[in-house]
Amino acid sequence: MKLGVAGLASGLMLSLAACASLPEAPESEAAAPAIASSTLTERPTELTREMLIGRWGIASFREEKDRARVTAQARSFCARQPYVIAAGPSNGVMMHAADDPKLYELRLKGGSDGKTYLGFEAPPGDWQDRVILSATNDQWVMRFVDPEIHNRYGTFIYVRCK
Repeated sequence: MKLGVAGLASGLMLSLAACASLPEAPESEAAAPAIASSTLTERPTELTREMLIGRWGIASFREEKDRARVTAQARSFCARQPYVIAAGPSNGVMMHAADDPKLYELRLKGGSDGKTYLGFEAPPGDWQDRVILSATNDQWVMRFVDPEIHNRYGTFIYVRCK
């Protein structure tokens, strides 16, 4: 399903986390697409909340071949509709949950699998988490752990607004 730019922007604003009313996800991540590891930080658990705080253009893709186009699309949202990530009151960041306009405090969590997760107070890799696939100071890529949510929203690219 293809969304227009305005529809995508509106959907993204509501889709940045998992909704508590969703059913528990299966343990398999087979539904998630593979992301090239060439942009992964060597130690993604070193990602800090300060790296996430700021104004971002965001967009999502489903196929790797669309990544460059979607990155440019995310950058264009900086001028019209930047997504603001603020510091949370308890050392997290304030972001939306999937299908929920309310802001929640989310935390970075390093998993025993070497991956970095962003989510609610729960063990790393919880079905409501997002997994950070790559990160730099100016761009990061993440997807939802829950395969159903990931299939709905795709893989997100966040581009820092200048």
